[in-house]
Amino acid sequence: MVVPVDYSHIVPGQYFSLFVLRHQASNKSKRLGSLVVNPGGPGGSGADYAYGWDSIVSKAISDRYDIVGFDQRGVSLSDPIRCLTDAQEDAFLSSDGKVTDKASLASAIASAKDFANKCAVAAGSKLGHYSTQDGARDMELLRGLLGDRKLNYMGKSYGTYLGTLYANLYPTRVGKMILDGAVDPKESVFNSGLDQAKGFELALQSFIASNPAITVKELSSTLDQLQKKPMQSGKRKLTQALAVTGIASGLYDNQTGWPQLNSALIDLIKRSSPGKLLSMADDYNSRDKSGHFTSNQSDLQGVISCLDFADTRSIAQMTADQSAFRKVAPIFGPYLGYAGLSCKFWKAPAVVTKDFTPLLTVDPILVIGVTRDPATPYKSAIELHKDFAKSILLTFDGDGHTGHNRGSSCIDAKVDSYLLTGALPTGQVTCKAANLRTI
Repeated sequence: MVVPVDYSHIVPGQYFSLFVLRHQASNKSKRLGSLVVNPGGPGGSGADYAYGWDSIVSKAISDRYDIVGFDQRGVSLSDPIRCLTDAQEDAFLSSDGKVTDKASLASAIASAKDFANKCAVAAGSKLGHYSTQDGARDMELLRGLLGDRKLNYMGKSYGTYLGTLYANLYPTRVGKMILDGAVDPKESVFNSGLDQAKGFELALQSFIASNPAITVKELSSTLDQLQKKPMQSGKRKLTQALAVTGIASGLYDNQTGWPQLNSALIDLIKRSSPGKLLSMADDYNSRDKSGHFTSNQSDLQGVISCLDFADTRSIAQMTADQSAFRKVAPIFGPYLGYAGLSCKFWKAPAVVTKDFTPLLTVDPILVIGVTRDPATPYKSAIELHKDFAKSILLTFDGDGHTGHNRGSSCIDAKVDSYLLTGALPTGQVTCKAANLRTI
């Protein structure tokens, strides 16, 4: 799919070529249309997500809907860009982003400037045109090409922001829409970072409460030691930054991630063996064993986020805010407190959207929130539900990131009913985890 670089000034020959993948409905005689899906990110591959159609929706849905995913501009197979080489990416992701003094702040600033400069070189004149707002406009072109009168859409995590901006631009074009693991579009960069820090800390507490073999004190002590002296694992080292990444990755899914994290932390804390946690960090970062990064998502997270959100704080104000992050989230706060530092040196202006009045007229949609979601805290689902006046909030009282297709028949049945019949619950619904996993 070919889309213009700049919708406000369309120039012949200046375009992005976006990769789209469609799995056609199995029961063509009863086909209901297309369902465009997005896994989150920013920078996640919608095409890869759609390729796993049979694992992201039920057979009842894939029978009746074409499952469609597209890679946003710059992502994966859509004119991809890489800001950093594999070696540079390795150094960037393993460097300790925890700022504790003037020297570490100077180092973080230098790294942020370097990343911003390299992204500017990689993107060239297109640097200012990778925003989610652009992605939403691209999705409207995709809807037209698919031949659907309205867009049916399922977005997870960051994908909820893409869906929200689409609804804001094209309120009369919204069909059946599921926004799962909500991003609050109106929240400031500071509050969003603080809420996410709280979310990961709450998820960690829930994990530790189910796991008597590990204590917060032991974990904190081990992470402090890693900051002073990274732990050797073969030819590589587990730094504190990579350890925190590995821990965060395990908190996304209590069914599969928690057991992995449990084993990795026992190895790390009890046996001084960092290999498992390093592997979890590598999986999260899409780094293979040869040191090659198989996805450019890490780079695109910065490219897209710096265009989506404007942080008006100075670096001095960001530094002053660190005490708030440390207070609410001793483990994750110091790392999330300076998230977006590269954006202070970005070479293109942000594309900021704050007015969501048209969402009051959008047809009924389904918003899903998880009470102990680490990455997109439940508070955001409540706020997004308020933005869509005709939405229904479906709450999953449990752990992990996003609620649909994670083992809750209560959640999944309501999603399927909505997609197949358009029927939504008459009021807000809370679904509880049937079996709380203990480790």
